[in-house]
Amino acid sequence: MSNITLYHASPSRSSIVLWMLEEIGEPYDIKLLKLSEREQLKADYLKINPMGKVPALKHGDTVITEAAAICAYLADEFPQANLNIPVGDTRRGLYFQWLFYNPSVLDPAMTDRAFPRKEEPRATALGYRNLDTVLDALEPAVTPGPFLLGERFTAADVVLGSGLRYGMMFKLIPERKSFGGYVARLAARAALQRAEAKDKELSAE
Repeated sequence: MSNITLYHASPSRSSIVLWMLEEIGEPYDIKLLKLSEREQLKADYLKINPMGKVPALKHGDTVITEAAAICAYLADEFPQANLNIPVGDTRRGLYFQWLFYNPSVLDPAMTDRAFPRKEEPRATALGYRNLDTVLDALEPAVTPGPFLLGERFTAADVVLGSGLRYGMMFKLIPERKSFGGYVARLAARAALQRAEAKDKELSAE
């Protein structure tokens, strides 16, 4: 039995962490929650994550929620996987910028586009801008690539790349050649392919 357990719904945002775990290469267990049966709102799980959502990760006695935070934690906890930028390297700031760009900026902007408000909010009232501005700011980071920090693939690519892949898959993000190339490079990674295969199996349960 592993000392890492992922509380997972398949597929969902917790698939980000599933991919990250495959990149890390450490053994882990999966506790599958069925959102359709509202298992994430049952009392035993709410003790783990009071927000009643996935993912949550238990590593020994430590419990972490929020996908980007979990990925940052795993990257630092298992540095042998070379998925973080260590303290002392000035690129660590850029690494954190893109690591948290998906949940802080891209995801909310995509949600606003998919579920428009009756009135456009003031830009100063949001911690992000409209989706086109968000994508314009992101595009130079994946061009020429291959990854957000050049040749170095990191946890930031797992988190932000997952957001882009999701947005493009469900047509929430307009097609751009640069994004298509970046997502294709991510799709070629063996760890992502293993994670997607696991998700497919879990979805069938």
